[in-house]
Amino acid sequence: MAAKELAPRRDAKRISTFLMNNAIYIILLALLAAIIIIEPQFVSMTNLRNILAQASTRVIIALGIGGILIAQGTDLSAGRLVGLSAVVSASMLQAVDYAYRMYPALPKLPIFVPILVCVAIGMLFGLINGTAVAVFKVPPFIATLGMMVIVYGLTSIYFDRPPYGAQPIGGLDKDFMEFAQGYLFKGDFALPYLVIYATIVAGIMWVLWNKTRLGKNMYAVGGNPEAAMVSGVNVTKTLVIIYMIAGALYAFAGTLEAARIGSATNNTGNMYELDAIAAAVVGGVSTSGGIGTVPGIVTGVLIFQVINYGLNFIGVNPYVQYIVKGLIIVVAVAIDIRKYLKKK
Repeated sequence: MAAKELAPRRDAKRISTFLMNNAIYIILLALLAAIIIIEPQFVSMTNLRNILAQASTRVIIALGIGGILIAQGTDLSAGRLVGLSAVVSASMLQAVDYAYRMYPALPKLPIFVPILVCVAIGMLFGLINGTAVAVFKVPPFIATLGMMVIVYGLTSIYFDRPPYGAQPIGGLDKDFMEFAQGYLFKGDFALPYLVIYATIVAGIMWVLWNKTRLGKNMYAVGGNPEAAMVSGVNVTKTLVIIYMIAGALYAFAGTLEAARIGSATNNTGNMYELDAIAAAVVGGVSTSGGIGTVPGIVTGVLIFQVINYGLNFIGVNPYVQYIVKGLIIVVAVAIDIRKYLKKK
């Protein structure tokens, strides 16, 4: 008799656990279903390609932030570093016959040169962020908030150049734009180059997180920094390297974003860090640290990008979209914290 009474309770507990573990996915799928019902034409190969292309740079950014979140940190400067890299790379890769070049005497550069310059800049700012957090013990939120403001100031100074003033940096070299806007195949099965770049970066990060000492140390630091230190992990070095890798990923994403859009301003990348954090959390990265996977982050970005694109597709007011994004972030973090408290 007792066993029969306990069975419904066990079933209810299983259902409750399933709903708790998958609540954010259920909410997002319901939102996606509503978009498709309102506008059935949303489901098309053209929209799929557009979503994949737009999601590709976000995947790269989210993988950078994801590693920091796993290590019990955060990074609010990511979007501004994307913007800085976009502006710098665009200024170095304008067409030689463009009338309003920032550097008229600069010859045509190989694409990889500005990319390497921007990656070096991103790693430098990542080094500063990591040092502030790991060495000087500044809370990640405050350290990266300050860096966000600093980088925006630097980008705006660079962008507001004489004699043209704060005008969008356009007239980009065709090869540079093709680098991001091109497709591997023709027709319905055309695959954007951006998807290939994001896939390569995701593969590298998967190996780094799962097959290297750095990856193991990252999860150890995120799970319990004190225990990791006692077990011989160099917590300071691990955190600094993770922030530097993140900076490199933001910079690479920024150069791709400039080429994808075809221009850059000092507001390029604005708020990208919030989308990346939300996508990472939706993809299973714990804000409490120590938990997260590359496939989960990629999935989270794709889901989030489908919702973003879908809301634009059906004509939802952009300000309302900010409200939806904010709610998704709060709900995702609230669910994550409840899971953490339940485990404790």
